[in-house]
Amino acid sequence: MKKFIEKLTWLSQKLGNQIHLKSMRDAFATILPFIMLAGFMVLINNVIIKPDGFMSNVISSATLTKWQELGTSIVNGTLGIITLLIGASVSYFLAQNRKFDNPFAPALQTIALIVIFIPLMTSVIPNGGEEAVQISGVIPTSLTGSAGMFVGIVTALLSTEVFIRLSKSEKMKIRISGESVPPAVIKSFNVLIPTMLTVLIFAFVSFLVNMLFSLDLYSVISAVIQKPLTFLVTSVPGFLTLMLISQMLYSIGIAGSGILGPIMDPVLLANMQDNMAAFANGSAIPHIINTTFRDIFGVMGGGGNTIALLIAIFVWSKRKDYREIAGLSAAPGLFNINEPVVFGLPIVYNLSLMIPFILSTPLCLLLAYIATSMGIISKVVVLVPWTTPPVISGFLATGGDFRAAIFQIFLIGVCILLYLPFLKANDHLKV
Repeated sequence: MKKFIEKLTWLSQKLGNQIHLKSMRDAFATILPFIMLAGFMVLINNVIIKPDGFMSNVISSATLTKWQELGTSIVNGTLGIITLLIGASVSYFLAQNRKFDNPFAPALQTIALIVIFIPLMTSVIPNGGEEAVQISGVIPTSLTGSAGMFVGIVTALLSTEVFIRLSKSEKMKIRISGESVPPAVIKSFNVLIPTMLTVLIFAFVSFLVNMLFSLDLYSVISAVIQKPLTFLVTSVPGFLTLMLISQMLYSIGIAGSGILGPIMDPVLLANMQDNMAAFANGSAIPHIINTTFRDIFGVMGGGGNTIALLIAIFVWSKRKDYREIAGLSAAPGLFNINEPVVFGLPIVYNLSLMIPFILSTPLCLLLAYIATSMGIISKVVVLVPWTTPPVISGFLATGGDFRAAIFQIFLIGVCILLYLPFLKANDHLKV
């Protein structure tokens, strides 16, 4: 077991430090504020100032509809261009991790390429119309939103690597000097030829694919990468297996989300945006599994739903050290931050607590999936911050469904029962 854990730790550290995965992880952390803001706007637009909602008794529906335009414009400028944001961020951090001295250059280049890949003609259904018409000169948010995130990520990774390799060649640099020349101009001329060549190469590839196969790169990347990965991440067995692996890694002190996040987050965020868009339009909600579904039902008090463990310690544990650590962990645990209890009790490398810690998250997610599919609770439609306390998070994330809040309480009770025998065993061992 010791050798197995050592090898697993070594592998996990290698994956965690892998430069492309690390760059993707940093990029998602950077754009998180935009995603959170979009979630708040969807909540406000479709729960608080909904024209036929409770506020219509105080403010006219016309006024509420007008105010909704503000939230819609913010969503368009955040989630609506998430492909551009994630593409630029991945390029920036990859260049930075490669120790390139001008990381903004490949980031801007990636934005240009993402737009170049967008088809010149777009099908849209006019307001009040029934049939789609072809128009040009527009950039549809259906492609720059979460549906195109894989295009942004793949473009960023490939184009940045090509750009940096070209930039290392001294023959590609245009040297200018002089005290009066601004540093920004010098850097710009140094990457002038690599930027032009990289854009031309990728634009030609996009053109060639369209000429030979009548496909755009969005369709190609979706078919080759996005759809298989979506099936893996959002199928119930695949999703639960990945969450189980994440908890196993966390139980030996390795942040599983840091390793699996770059694989899961693009898919789960895409599902989340689909749900938010459907909720805003009054359409059927398409997905059960998404980012916030994972957070509100599988991370109550932190990974392993450790808020249940804290409650069990306060009520039943006789160990003084456990009760003291639980007291220190209660405040951060309320906001789903559980490092104090994970490393303080500890849970890591403590087999008697590792077992319920690993099993609780996939168990709760499975129960939540069943409850949602049966219509017992509503689907998650609002992206709320992962630090939102349990019970409140369930109510907000489902667009105000109190049943989801009650179901979170039920899940916490299930986890208490799961943790309790192991906690009592620890008490017995201490005595």
